[in-house]
Parts: sequence; C-alpha cells; structure tokens
Amino acid sequence: MDFKRNIVITGGAGFIGSHVVRLFVKKYPDYRIINLDCLTYAGNLANLKDVENEPNYVFVKADICDYEEVRKVMAYYSVDGIIHLAAESHVDRSIVDPFTFARTNVMGTLTLLQAAREAWEPQGWEGKRFYHISTDEVYGARELTHPEGIEPPYSTVASGEHHLAYGEKFFTEDLKYQPHSPYSAAKASSDHFVRAYHDTYGMPTIVTNCSNNYGPYQFPEKLIPLFINNIRNRKPLPVYGKGENVRDWLFVEDHARAIDLIFHKGAVAETYNIGGFNEWKNIDLIKILIKTTDRLLGRAEGEDIDLITYVTDRKGHDLRYAIDSSKLRDQLGWEPSLQFEEGIEKTVKWYLDNQDWLDNVTSGEYVKYYEQMYK
Repeated sequence: MDFKRNIVITGGAGFIGSHVVRLFVKKYPDYRIINLDCLTYAGNLANLKDVENEPNYVFVKADICDYEEVRKVMAYYSVDGIIHLAAESHVDRSIVDPFTFARTNVMGTLTLLQAAREAWEPQGWEGKRFYHISTDEVYGARELTHPEGIEPPYSTVASGEHHLAYGEKFFTEDLKYQPHSPYSAAKASSDHFVRAYHDTYGMPTIVTNCSNNYGPYQFPEKLIPLFINNIRNRKPLPVYGKGENVRDWLFVEDHARAIDLIFHKGAVAETYNIGGFNEWKNIDLIKILIKTTDRLLGRAEGEDIDLITYVTDRKGHDLRYAIDSSKLRDQLGWEPSLQFEEGIEKTVKWYLDNQDWLDNVTSGEYVKYYEQMYK
C-alpha cells in the first residue's frame, strides 16, 4: 500500500506519545505511522492495544541514540516527518541521574536531527517536517503575584478569558530560557539543537513547549496517577513542602490535538506554547483528587484526606509554571476542550476502571515481558 505520508513518532509507547500515535493512526488512514520506542520503564505497548493491528501502524523497537538504526528506519520507510516525543521526563530521576537525561534528551535529539538531515537534505526540504515536543520547564519559574485586593486564583484575560491564574506573568514564546533542573536543562539544550538545524541547514523544524499533562496511560510515578493509586490502596500521599507549588494542567488528548494541528498547520521555525489556561496549587489539586477518587470508590468524599503526608521539598523546585497559549489560540484556533473538573473526573474513572493496567505497570511485569520478547 502506498501512503501519503510516512511519519515517525518517537516515544510512541509512552504517555503522551501513545495518545498522539492513536490519534494519527485513526484520523489519517492514508499515513503510515511508525512508532519508534526503546521500551524503557515508561514505554508500554499495552497503551496501544486498540491500534496495534491497524494496517497503517508499525512498531520499531529502537534507541533514538542509535544513529545507524535511526538511519535505517528513515531510509526503509521513506520517512518525511518526525514528531519527537521520546525523552526522559521525571525531574526527580534527573536529580539522581543527570547523565541519562543528557544522553536521551540531548544526544537522542541530535541523532534524530542528523539522521533526518542526511535523509532529507539531498532531495530538498519540501514536504519534510521535524516537530520537537519540549516542556514549559525550560523557562524556569514565574512569580506568584496578583492584583491588589484580589486573592488568587483569579480569572485573567492575559491568555484567554478563562485563564485560572496565580500570577500576572506567564511563559511566552520569546521568554529567555532559565532551566533549573537537569531535566529542564537537557530539554533546553535539545530545543537549541532543533533551532540550530533550521538556522544552519534550513531544516523545516517546529518546537512546542507544553504544560503538565494528565489523563489515561500516564506512568504512575507522576502525581495524578500515583495519588489515585495510593488513594485506592489507602497509602500515604507524599506532598513536597507545603504543596504551594503551582502548575498549569492540560488534558493529554487536548495536547495530542494541538500536536496534530501544529504539525499540519504550524509555521516552519516557529515556537508555540501549549497550556490549559488552568493553574492549580498542588495541595488544591490533591484535595480534588481525594474527593473525586473517594466518591468514585463509593467512599465518603474527603474520607482519605488524612493520607496527605508532607515531605521535604525537592531540590530546585520551581514555584510556578504558567503557560500563555494565546499565540496558538490566535494563529491556529486551538483551545482546550475540557474543563479541568471534567478532565479529572474522566481521568480518575479511567484509572479505577483499568486497575489491571495500573497493577501491571506498578509491578514492572510488562518490562520483563518486553525484555524477553525483544532479546
């Protein structure tokens, strides 16, 4: 079968990547989607059971740092587009092991860029696209400020009429990078390499910086699935510091929609911020999770509030992330589709309805299976 496009999605067995793969496979039957994933602890092919037998879906187990293997994939499938999501992304892990983050996030991105350049440059850049997904953490942190006499959170028109905010300043695309963790430093470096390949070689590139994602299939070391699972099992809910840190939350399917839109309609060499217009203090988010999970488990709302356990704050813990998505809204017409409470309800229900998936991931059994399958 001849395909209109041949697109590699790196990290397609991970949390965000699996949602992007699913969207593209189902929405574009005339595209061949090549899911290139190393299947580390965060990669799980069970995330894609519903599309694994589709005729336009291909899985390739490969390390993005393996230059020869990436070159083979580019040539064999006549790849004309790359959507690059593969990355080490957990800040706590980066503090313990920064070398792994530098290898995957920096050298892995550089490997993909160079393999794409080698495949595309001789035939010309027309019809090619390298789309790099980054994070809001590269910008550092924003201040907790508010208009005199108005206590946050409050609505602001700075980034849309319904932006729930804890401050008057936001991350905009022209903001100077100020990464504060090994993770964000590695992502910042990879962003610079992507832009350098456009400026030096003319490669058609795009970079997006996104806020915190939540939703189904997220690896349960992240806050929301971890806490849902702990509430279910009545285990402690470890909260850094006093839980005052603020994050902007976006439902993962809305992020996938944004990626689809930007890949097809975004301008070459542009940067777009993607956010939920939706800031929450960690402690307030956790209280909503407890109430929602308790209710869906048939318990009294808030029954498990005493599971909250305050622990020593993380090193270099940024106080507030606040994405301004107005450029993406104004230029391409994207907005989040779900209100936060609706997204949380949907997310908690998914994890409670898919306890086999959650138990399999927390046990690590899936990793052993892939190690045997792909020896």
